[in-house]
Amino acid sequence: MTSVIRIEDPADPRIAEFVGIRERDLTRGEGRFIAEGTVVLRMLAAAHARGDQFLAEKILLLENRVDGVADILASFPDDVPVYVASSDVLDRIAGFHLHRGVLALGRRIPRQAPADILAGLKPQALVVSAFGISNHDNIGSIFRNAAAFGADAILLDEACCDPLYRKALRVSVGGVLSVPYVRAGSMEEILTALAAEGFSVWGLSPGGHLEISDVPASARMALVTGTEGEGLPASVLSSVRTARIAQAPGLDSLNAATATGIALYTIARIQGRLSST
Repeated sequence: MTSVIRIEDPADPRIAEFVGIRERDLTRGEGRFIAEGTVVLRMLAAAHARGDQFLAEKILLLENRVDGVADILASFPDDVPVYVASSDVLDRIAGFHLHRGVLALGRRIPRQAPADILAGLKPQALVVSAFGISNHDNIGSIFRNAAAFGADAILLDEACCDPLYRKALRVSVGGVLSVPYVRAGSMEEILTALAAEGFSVWGLSPGGHLEISDVPASARMALVTGTEGEGLPASVLSSVRTARIAQAPGLDSLNAATATGIALYTIARIQGRLSST
């Protein structure tokens, strides 16, 4: 395991990226992000080993957490520095009480356009696409659902919030680090790319033509979710097939992330991706 380096001063420039992380958004510009918690650190270690989407730059730990994550630390290369600090120093660095005591600075390797990620998928594939999702909890939950039900990729239009924002990444429980994704382009560009790669595209809508469990199986399937409240615009709904999720009367619609999770589970079963046991 890499030797740990003790931090005594919250102003130490070696851990400057971790200072005031509640208020900071490192995702702008360089694709850097803060990974928080043991589970997410483990996912970052796996992603770093693959070298296809993410790399770890440095790790910061509460001093009494080192032994508990020793196996994870051992999976990082020796050139990833590991810093440790007392509870008081770590709280002053972060700007709040950090009870998890596990932080890492990661960097995303730039990805290309939606068409590029789709071209690399297998003949049978399940893709999630989300348009205009501005809520970080919803974005994080969509990634968690996608990871749970075996989605092969996520396509976000440029109007969606960044899934590498600390809260979105935390809510995803590391799903952002495990499911390949692209956040770029417009709704029209993404739909065009899906069609060009032979995907059967289904838009989720309370007024969908088919109940989600009645959607026919296809080798390549894509689920499209719109923003909270407004949902998918008419221009999208008129260009794709639509599905609805049956629910009790009296409520207009489901939360975007909840609807995506239910639909993903159903489509994954239709495609034979999930075991019945």
